[in-house]
Amino acid sequence: MTSNTMNPKSRSAAASRVDVKKLATMAMLVALAYVVTVVTRFPLMAAADFLKYDPKDVVLLIGAYLYGPMAGAAMSVATCFIEMITVSEAGIYGFIMNVVASWAFILPAAFLYHRRRTMGGAIAGLALGVTAMAATMVLWNYIITPIYQGWPREKVAGMLTTVFLPFNVIKGVLNAALTLVLYQPVSNALRRSRLLPALPDGSLRRSYNLGALVLGLFLLATGVLVALVLTGAI
Repeated sequence: MTSNTMNPKSRSAAASRVDVKKLATMAMLVALAYVVTVVTRFPLMAAADFLKYDPKDVVLLIGAYLYGPMAGAAMSVATCFIEMITVSEAGIYGFIMNVVASWAFILPAAFLYHRRRTMGGAIAGLALGVTAMAATMVLWNYIITPIYQGWPREKVAGMLTTVFLPFNVIKGVLNAALTLVLYQPVSNALRRSRLLPALPDGSLRRSYNLGALVLGLFLLATGVLVALVLTGAI
């Protein structure tokens, strides 16, 4: 009779393989987040063209949903640091604001999802993330923007609800919508590539949630229309 108990050396080797896969996948997600930042960022508010939208938080939140909030936080710092030393024009202030914005969006969403690993938990987490980011960035823009832009604090205070709050709400809604649309295809692709473990039943893909797709597409369309209005395109 053979034993099903794995010896300590085998367990260590298996854990090492899992860690290598996890680190490789996280590094790939950081690279992807950086690429979409460089390729897709654009000004979203005509009144403040230094406020640029990019969807890197979508990639980072998918990573946080897969590997946990702390993994998402680490990937955020890595992505924002690479952005700072390569393409950012805002230096250390831009790095700080990018990290704060990403953490405010990603961490509440990922913490809630990992407590309730259901579609309802994912949607509630996204709503919490959008709310937390919008509120957090109002405070941080009030603190940092006068230093970075050299503007009087009174001027920034007057922009909090007319510029910074709308920008972060629209940014959050767009990123939440894209996460709803892309999370399942990305996680299925990673499982088929053996970068994620199979599901408990041994399958390598989970069927797509039609409700999440419809909600994501609706929010995405709404966010794009509002963004076009804010940029003066329509």
